[in-house]
Amino acid sequence: MLARAQELVARGVKLVVLLALDDRGAPCFDPQNAAAFGALGAPTFACTPDAFPELMAAAIRNQDLRQWAAAQGIAVKG
Repeated sequence: MLARAQELVARGVKLVVLLALDDRGAPCFDPQNAAAFGALGAPTFACTPDAFPELMAAAIRNQDLRQWAAAQGIAVKG
């Protein structure tokens, strides 16, 4: 999985990693994988379904997703 993600990033693909949320809406993910994706340069964070459309709009507009997440109060991994 990580090798494929690295290949995509190396080809110039804008990779955004959306982490899972549990039934209570709390982030639920493997911290090592999240850190590995972040180390590849892929913004890696969890957001609610309500925030997801804005996240994708920011990605399409080539906004800095780390800045977008910070403005939304969303912690970014990596």
